[in-house]
Amino acid sequence: MNRPSIVVFAYSEPGYTCLKALIEAKANILAVYTHQDDPDEEIWFHSVYDLAKANNIPVFRPKKIDEEATNYILNLNPDIIFSFYFRRLIPNEIILKPRLGAYNLHGALLPKYRGQTCINWAVVNGETHTGATLHLMTEKADEGDIVDQRGFDIAFTDTSLDVFIKVSKIASEIIKDCLPKIEAGTITLTPQDDTQATKFGRRRPKDGLLDFSKDAISLYNLIRGVTHPFPGAFTYVNNKKLFIWWAKPIEGTGNIGEIVSTNPLCIGTGKGLLQLEKLQFENEAELDAKAFTDLLPIGTKFELE
Repeated sequence: MNRPSIVVFAYSEPGYTCLKALIEAKANILAVYTHQDDPDEEIWFHSVYDLAKANNIPVFRPKKIDEEATNYILNLNPDIIFSFYFRRLIPNEIILKPRLGAYNLHGALLPKYRGQTCINWAVVNGETHTGATLHLMTEKADEGDIVDQRGFDIAFTDTSLDVFIKVSKIASEIIKDCLPKIEAGTITLTPQDDTQATKFGRRRPKDGLLDFSKDAISLYNLIRGVTHPFPGAFTYVNNKKLFIWWAKPIEGTGNIGEIVSTNPLCIGTGKGLLQLEKLQFENEAELDAKAFTDLLPIGTKFELE
């Protein structure tokens, strides 16, 4: 095959859709690197590993890109490297190797939302617009020149999963359209404006703690930003951890962090009320709010710990 050779690092749904776009374009893929699924993580996305296997592409799942993996990749001498939601650091000697460049797909409109878990952060922060960016990989993550980026709206009812699926779709379109120019070495790069950059770090399960002194819309954004398949937003009631998987902000007033009605089940916040709809005590079944009428009577106080 005379087309430029490619090594792909990919995981999650954007990784799957972008690899699928390369396969459908009959790209010359030498190898795919992905991850073992985490048994503690809810796996909602298609398998990059299975997709590569089904298309007879050599695929590897090392715990890290160590010296052995690095030497193997360097010996392949790829012309292009792509990283699509790969979760581990790719050594500089690898990303500097390909003559036609190394490119990363980021789930935001760079330079905004550099860093990890950018999709969840965008929803938690109540953003109404985001997108995907294909950019040149450099030593500093998410700071390379932009190849292409495309945006879309985030609906007020979108969860992070909804946005992940939108990112995955638009990312595959970017790869499909940009691949010929990357292979031909004719891409036009646009430097990022660092003065407009924002950066957010990882989100951990503990970051889902609800502070009811905040306004109802901010609390709602946190809930939809970390609801299934992510770890979830939570509070405490009588020293028991209570997950709130879905709720909606409504008008009204009430004592902060206190149940003010049971039909519907509502709690007071710093501004407005939060109507609770899907709840779950830790290690118990997830249920509709109606099942909690007797468990959370009026006056019940939610705690920070």
